[in-house]
Formats: sequence, structure tokens, C-alpha cells
Amino acid sequence: MLARIIAEVFRAERARVLATVIRVCHGDFETAEEAVQEAFEAALARWPIEGAPAEPRGWLIAVARNKVIDSIRRRVKLRELVAANETDEVADAPELAVADDRLRLMFTCCHPALALDAQVALTLRTLAGLTTVEIARAFLTTPEATAQRLVRAKQKISGARIPYEVPDPTELPDRLGAVMAVVYLVFNEGYAATAGDAWIRRDLCREAIRLARILVELTDAAEPRGLLALMLLHDARRDARIDAQGEIVLLEDQDRTRWDRGAIDEALALIPLALRAPGPYGIQASIAALHAQAPSADATDWPQIVALFDELYRRQPTPIVALNRGAAIAMARGPTAGLGVIEPLRSELAEYHLFHAARADLLRRLGRTDDAVRAYKSALACCTLEPERRFLARRLVTLGATG
Repeated sequence: MLARIIAEVFRAERARVLATVIRVCHGDFETAEEAVQEAFEAALARWPIEGAPAEPRGWLIAVARNKVIDSIRRRVKLRELVAANETDEVADAPELAVADDRLRLMFTCCHPALALDAQVALTLRTLAGLTTVEIARAFLTTPEATAQRLVRAKQKISGARIPYEVPDPTELPDRLGAVMAVVYLVFNEGYAATAGDAWIRRDLCREAIRLARILVELTDAAEPRGLLALMLLHDARRDARIDAQGEIVLLEDQDRTRWDRGAIDEALALIPLALRAPGPYGIQASIAALHAQAPSADATDWPQIVALFDELYRRQPTPIVALNRGAAIAMARGPTAGLGVIEPLRSELAEYHLFHAARADLLRRLGRTDDAVRAYKSALACCTLEPERRFLARRLVTLGATG
């Protein structure tokens, strides 16, 4: 029972504790990560005997902070740094420190001295606690390449002495794009997890929305408002996306009365502000708004959604955008038209299970059963999340095949 509580605390608090400890050791990622790991190991050893503390996060910060001080004494003997850490009030006021530290960490990781992909990968690993496998999925690359990217980013921060601070307002535009990309990828991992038994990780969705609210407060730019609106609209459907047995419910089959109307209304109020200078997030939020406002799947304004995807693809000509655009074209103009857009993406998205699943669905709708079965099996071979695997297996059964 206590081990489960500690695991829950790890998931909920690891990133916040780490953000504070990185500040304590002046941006030394490796020392901070080691100290936080040791703090959680101490919790596993001591809490079963002493009981869980009333403020687990403050306890973990205090223990990790002491581990940092011990490490500095042993390895570096920098007396002035140790003295500064010993007078730090982090453990006495964790809430205030955490709020500032997480913001500092986000902008430190997204420093323009780092390559954009390194910025995003490092922030996902450090701030969101995503694994290298989960980050690799976001980049459509291998875990090995992702691990190397993370090592290089940390070395760059250390070697270039990148400051652990929130940038001046004049510097925000250079970092805002990477920060928003990170926040959205955190949300995506929560909205549809990479692997495991749970399709939705609500803790990550909540954290991404919280971070987006900070960005909205930090700047008057349009795109952070588009990002927040987009995530609110997607998250509003959370209760309707899985049934009582934990199985996936497609958008067209969802009970729309279970959608969170408060979140939808908040998002709809943000969209006009986001469209003052429309960017990719604002356009995607507009697409999500059309879904949210439609009384049913059949009543959705698919031609308008296709037009918005055309504009999005003009700005972001990526394979994923092209795939989603093809799915929208299939709804607006029929499966043959959609398949014509999706088929050319085969080589770029060969390892992406949603490509094979989308293609299989269009083939099924066209009555090409044998081709659909092969495509569903390809999707199943790429898929690592159990609810999605069960969904794909059920589709195969309906077609008279097995996975």
C-alpha cells in the first residue's frame, strides 16, 4: 500500500522536486537527477518505518537538497556554493520555490543555444519525466538517438554555462515556440499514451494545461492562447473517450453529453484571441472547436475542417498533418479521396501505428477486406498500448480475421 503511495508521489512530484533541486545545484542536471533518485530511494526505505510525511514534496526536496550538498562536499569542495545552499530556504517554502523553479527549468531547457529538437527532448525528459521511449515516439525516431540527444543537450548547458533563469521579456519570442512544442507533446503523451495499460494519463494532461496557463499569463502573444484552447477542447472529451470497461470509444461514437462544457466554453472564448495572428495551434484549436460545436458526428462541418487542414499543412507540411488532413478529406469527400492522400505517406510513417489504422479503416469502408486485414495487422505490429491493441484486434475480428 505504501509502495503504491510512493509510486503515485513519484509520478506527481518528481518533476517539481527535480526543478527545485536543479536550481539548488546551479543547473547541474546530473547531480540533481542523482540526488532526486536517492531521495525517492530514501522514501522507500524510511516511510514504511516512519510513516509518510504530511508534505511529501517538501520532505523529498529537503532530502535531495542535502544529497546535493553532500555530493558537492565530496566531489568539488566548493565552500562558497555549499554555504549558499545551506542558507537556501527551499525546503521551508516548497510551493513558492516550485512555481518559480519549474518556469526557470522550462526556459533553461529551451535555450536557443540548443538545437530545437534537443530543447524539446530535454524538457520532456526533465520537466515532464517522459522516458526516452516516449520521447522517441514524439520525434518518430529511436530511443538510442533520443538518449544521445539528451546527453548532448545537458553537456551543452554545462559547457556554455546557460543560466538557470526566466529570460527577459525581449528574449521570450526566441524560446516560446520550443516551450509550446514541449507543452503540447506532454499533453499528447497524456491524451494518448505511448505504451502500457492506460490510454489516458490525466496527470500529464492537467500539467500541460497548467503550463499553458502560465504561458498565457507570461505573454500577450496569440499562439499560447491557441495552444491552451486546443488542449482544453481535446481534454473536454476525456470522460467520453473510454467506456466503463476501459475500452476506446471513437469520436463518432462518443456520448457528447459527457463532454466538459465548461472547458469547451473557456476554449471557445480564447479562440478569437488566438486568431488575431493565427498560427498552427490556433488553426488546430479552430478545427477542434468545429468538432466541439457539432451536435453529432454527421453534423460536423467537414468541408470547413478540410479547409483549415489545408491551411495548417501549408504552414506545417509534416507527415502527421498530412495524415490527419487525409482523414478529414475522407469524411468530407469519401474514403477513396482520403486514401489517395494517405497512401503516399507509407514510407515516412511505416512505423506509426495510426497511419496503418487510418489506412485500414478507409480500406474497410471501401469493402477491400483483405487489404484492410493486412493494414490492421500492420497497425497491431507497431502498437504498444494495450487499449489500442484490443481495439485493433476487435476490428480484425469483425473482418473475420485474428491478430
